[in-house]
Amino acid sequence: MGEAAGAGRWLVKTEPEKYAWADLVRDGRTFWDGVRNAQARNNLAAMRRGDRVLWYHSVDEKAVVGVAEVVREHYPDPTTDDPRWVVVDLAPVAALARPVTLAQVKADPALRELPLVRQSRLSVMPLPPDAFDAIVALGGGKGTKARARRGKPGARP
Repeated sequence: MGEAAGAGRWLVKTEPEKYAWADLVRDGRTFWDGVRNAQARNNLAAMRRGDRVLWYHSVDEKAVVGVAEVVREHYPDPTTDDPRWVVVDLAPVAALARPVTLAQVKADPALRELPLVRQSRLSVMPLPPDAFDAIVALGGGKGTKARARRGKPGARP
């Protein structure tokens, strides 16, 4: 699938000890679960197939490490019986050549107002396309035009 015109841009945060970029690459596809914040849930519900997603390792690393793609729009979170919560399926597109650290984002005047900086606890957030592209460029410029790899849905344990 090629990049859709007008596709949304997002960032998702994960603890690499729980599910890292390498896990997504290994699995080929996963559902993004565990969101229990209303704003993050609403952001998941707004994601559309073909949207691009920056994959951010939180906690110790604090860096964007890859680009993923939404391959299935929101559906009920299979890890809970509560119908309020949803998941989306993501597939890897490309690793960044260089991780882009939170410090780099904060140091860039064009990026320091992003939710990544201003709402540090938000796990799923929209990004303006120019900010998404700037972060990808800082990481070596890969990932915006690549094709997503396909894998099995729900591959994440």
